[in-house]
Amino acid sequence: MGAEQGSPIKKVLYKIEDGFCIFSLAALALLPLTEVLARGIWSVFKIGVGIPGSSVIITHLLLWAGMFAGMITTRNEAHLSIALVQYFSGEKIKLHLHRFTNLLSAFIVTIIAWSGPAFIKIGLSGRLIGFLPDRIFALILPVGYGIIAVRFARRTGLTGWKRIFPVLVLLLGTAVSLPSIAKFIWEYDLPQWAHNLTENLYDIAWYIKVPAVIFLLAAALAGTPLFVVMGGLVLLLLEAAGSSVDIVPTDIYSALTSDSIIAIPLFTLVGFFLSESKAGERLVTTFRSLFSWIPGGMIIATVIICAFFTSFTGASGVTILALGGILFSILSEHSKYPEKFSIGLLTSAGSIGLLFPPSLPLILVWANLSTSLSYLGNSEKLSIIDMFLGGFIPGIILVIVVIIFGIIASVKVKIPVEPFHLRKALSSFKGSILEIILPFFLIISYFTGFLSPVEIGAAAVLYIFITEVIIHRDIAFRQIPDVFLKAVPIIGGVLAILGLSQSLSFYIIDTNAPANLAEWMQQTIQSKYVFLLLLNLALLVVGCLMDIFSAILIVLPLIVPLGLAYGVDPVHLGIIFIVNLEVGFLTPPVGLNLFLASYRFKKSFVDICRYVFPFLLIQLAVVILVTYVPWFSTYLAKFF
Repeated sequence: MGAEQGSPIKKVLYKIEDGFCIFSLAALALLPLTEVLARGIWSVFKIGVGIPGSSVIITHLLLWAGMFAGMITTRNEAHLSIALVQYFSGEKIKLHLHRFTNLLSAFIVTIIAWSGPAFIKIGLSGRLIGFLPDRIFALILPVGYGIIAVRFARRTGLTGWKRIFPVLVLLLGTAVSLPSIAKFIWEYDLPQWAHNLTENLYDIAWYIKVPAVIFLLAAALAGTPLFVVMGGLVLLLLEAAGSSVDIVPTDIYSALTSDSIIAIPLFTLVGFFLSESKAGERLVTTFRSLFSWIPGGMIIATVIICAFFTSFTGASGVTILALGGILFSILSEHSKYPEKFSIGLLTSAGSIGLLFPPSLPLILVWANLSTSLSYLGNSEKLSIIDMFLGGFIPGIILVIVVIIFGIIASVKVKIPVEPFHLRKALSSFKGSILEIILPFFLIISYFTGFLSPVEIGAAAVLYIFITEVIIHRDIAFRQIPDVFLKAVPIIGGVLAILGLSQSLSFYIIDTNAPANLAEWMQQTIQSKYVFLLLLNLALLVVGCLMDIFSAILIVLPLIVPLGLAYGVDPVHLGIIFIVNLEVGFLTPPVGLNLFLASYRFKKSFVDICRYVFPFLLIQLAVVILVTYVPWFSTYLAKFF
């Protein structure tokens, strides 16, 4: 990015792009709050205020926020990927693979970009969103993907005569898209050459689909962004089936204007306002003063703090990087815990908050389960409350088990305790009370129905903004754009995958492949418990190779029909999915938290694996317990 940032014109353009993204995200948080205010005014004064059609405006702001976030994520080379290439030693191999993945990405995204205009012209009605037609809002799709394609082409870093390769790739993607361009110009009255080219592309896709699928999967392992791989797969499979690729922008538009996923960017912002402030330090001080007087007290404090942070950030790596240093200092230097124990605890505790609200993985699992069940014709309706309740008991079990192990370890090595000072405890508690009551505020709002999930996310953003910026003043006003932009890679990466994962999932379900697989599995494996064991093993592998957001969006829709075939409750299936991926973060050889801890604590990867191993065994035991005792995941939902 450095070379591009050197151009004054590009700096201005990037500032404008950043500004549009920040504005869209800020409006996404503020508009739902106007509805809450309008309801309050109506209930008191019986005066109708508010913005007409605000819910539709909000979902289309999500579309703009998602696309701008995707453009910025591409600019910063931060899209989610498997990227096993990072573990290679040869720099030359890495360079060649980097160029290859960017050229492939430019080609595929160019086709997606050119499929957009026909969808906008034919697939949309021109209804007003606020005072603008929906087609104006949807223009961000071809424009955004076009910019992303060009950025991938530029990322190759080729110089001299080799610059022709990125240009040729963009031209090749345009040539393959000529039927879509023709459809935009002539709609359904296509010229004969367009019909002939379309049929030829269908035939080519049919004959190459097997090696092309293998090629794309290999490209994913080489580091191609996962949303690009999914886009390539759905384009290829649609062409091979004789279907128009205009379906792809239709599905992207549908996914990114769904109110069920608005909570994703909102709670991501909450998590980053927390991690960029001094909230972690205040919480550490508070829980240390409350628990350090009992054996293993700092273990209790550490696990609770990590669970709190991860539940809001949705990414265990953020917890390790943000809190690892200060917690390690307290555990190892002040409390005299062995270094290997402290690192093992912090690495493993970084992911145990994913089962508590308002965890982004829980929200994503709920959205995917709801969509998959609806598409499969299942009449069962899930609410976000069901998922939050389903994760609560398993999450508590995981927290308690890790705490008990820590207390036993602390007694064994005779860790000294600190005297309890009531005044110090009350003072520190007062300093962090606003952060501590945030989850209780969210839970009460959810279960009372006072606020909708979207409004709760918006209220959480406003609450944490007031707390960290205005009251505590940890974040200066000039730093607010930086906090937004630090959240963008997660927002852009997740939403980019979400749009194309829905398209790929719909295609796969239309082919009846999941139903056929479920039927074959039932004939091959009669036992529900054997199926659950195989599911655990498969998800542990997935957790090793993929980040949790990608795994949920890509893998979960494929296993929902299997779970239904074996009579697994959808909420139980979602909790099994998350708890396995939590443990996958700690599973060698490529568990993400292992590498982040190696970076954070400056220890070798092998050492981190040894330190984490006892905690890994404990969490595996919890996985088995949660998997084979569905009561833990389904009991609380019976009361609501």
